[in-house]
Amino acid sequence: MTGAAVEADDIHWLTVAQAADLISSRRLSPVDYVQALIARAEAVDGQVQAYVTRTFDMALDGARRAAAEIAAGRYRGPLHGIPYALKDCFNTAGILTTGQSRILDGNVPRTDAAVVSRIRDAGGLLMGKVALHEFAHGGPSFDVPWPPPRNPWNLERVTGGSSSGSAAAIAGGLVPASMGTDTGGSIRVPASRCGVTGLMPTPGLVGRTGVIPHSHTFDRPGPMARTAEDCAILLQATAGHDPGDPASLSRAVPDYRAGLSGELRGLRIGVLRQNWEEVPVGADERHAMEEALAVLADLGATLEDCRIRPMQSYTDIKTIIAESEVFNVHQRELISRPADFGSDILARMLPAVMFSANDLIRAGREHRRAISEMEPLYQRFDAFVTICSGEAPEFRAHDSRGFWRQANHFTAANVTGQPVLALPTGFGPSGLPLGMQVLGQPFGEAVILRIGHAYQSATEWHLRHPGLVPHAAAPPVEEPETLTEPHGEAVAALRAECLAAAGRAGLDLDRRMLAQLLDGAPFALAMADRMPRDHGYAEAPANVLTLQSP
Repeated sequence: MTGAAVEADDIHWLTVAQAADLISSRRLSPVDYVQALIARAEAVDGQVQAYVTRTFDMALDGARRAAAEIAAGRYRGPLHGIPYALKDCFNTAGILTTGQSRILDGNVPRTDAAVVSRIRDAGGLLMGKVALHEFAHGGPSFDVPWPPPRNPWNLERVTGGSSSGSAAAIAGGLVPASMGTDTGGSIRVPASRCGVTGLMPTPGLVGRTGVIPHSHTFDRPGPMARTAEDCAILLQATAGHDPGDPASLSRAVPDYRAGLSGELRGLRIGVLRQNWEEVPVGADERHAMEEALAVLADLGATLEDCRIRPMQSYTDIKTIIAESEVFNVHQRELISRPADFGSDILARMLPAVMFSANDLIRAGREHRRAISEMEPLYQRFDAFVTICSGEAPEFRAHDSRGFWRQANHFTAANVTGQPVLALPTGFGPSGLPLGMQVLGQPFGEAVILRIGHAYQSATEWHLRHPGLVPHAAAPPVEEPETLTEPHGEAVAALRAECLAAAGRAGLDLDRRMLAQLLDGAPFALAMADRMPRDHGYAEAPANVLTLQSP
């Protein structure tokens, strides 16, 4: 694909790096590239259902300007003339920004998110806004105005969320890259389940101004693409101080792409084997991880097993904090128009009324402990590896109650503040992608991108593409069952406690919403009960303000 010309059938599978090389050498016109991706979207997005809003005309106008600038010798860098998509929680001036929710149907921001401005300045061409789980939290949902995206590898399977449309669009060949967000796995889960690459940066590295919030503590914007190299290119353009984001840090941004190499000699990698040997994991996932470890060792890395907290502990910390925050973000609408939220996000948010201010502070103090106890491991290891989440399930298997009932392999890094790269490592028995997470030290993006690039230089999993049939119809899928009201003597006392908590929050719950609260409440209360009570006087929560030097 990097020869004198590009085959028309191959254009939509170009990586950002490949396309940038062709565009900079004027072997590929940005106009031809955008037109090819428009044709691809028209051929397969009816099946994939990635786009919420298309901005094809705007992208074509931008492509013409980019072609003229490049011809005049004003090449801006590797994103100049490169089409990309945005998860529809990034504000875009004059362009519908929905959050995949009725609450924001018709919302047209006046200004761009900080990330959008940076990519535009680098020459990126916005193809459109892509789907997500509602407000980057609840889904996949069939009761919101836009359909959930389909997994391009099997259209009857989910993409994972919440950056669902981003992963589907990249895997389906609609765009080479997208910007997503990650609060508890929302970049890494869909990247893994769709066979693409996704990077969750360190908190404060990529600005959040103009991003619809989910959790002020844990939200992180980050790139999704086909390769680690592509993620490095996008991170280079988007990292840096954002004056509008109080959590943004002012620090030097390294040259991420320059640090990529094909070997890992001298790197020490901690293997979090507990996550696939001490919890139920499929044999194919275990095999794929062992094969990936062998590749990393062959590339020169030194591997050693190590341990962190059990997954449930990180999940408890993150859930108590993040659900309290997302409930607060949407409390006004939960009071005034709760029926306009989808069922799935209500099942996640409503049980947060059971958390007290004391629970939130204890979780914050435990959050700081979890961050601090990583320091000895950072002395021993440059990076860490663990599994992702296995093959994508069918839509009908989705159960919103699983959010409360199951810990996962992703929230640990959200709690500890580590950057993480998710990348494909193989395929499972159903022919669907499997993935691996590479975790770094805080602000260790250069190291984990180096590891990911070396791994992808030695393997071919990221080069495989799903075989979508142009202009075919999406197969029907069986929607998941909706929650019915629980019964039993034990429910009576819980019902009274739930109604009292909902009343204090100003909520007027209908039968369905009360059932959702009743179902999640025992798990929320159990999380609060598990939170330690032995914090010393001086143990402050992790969100205690630290003033930065100008």
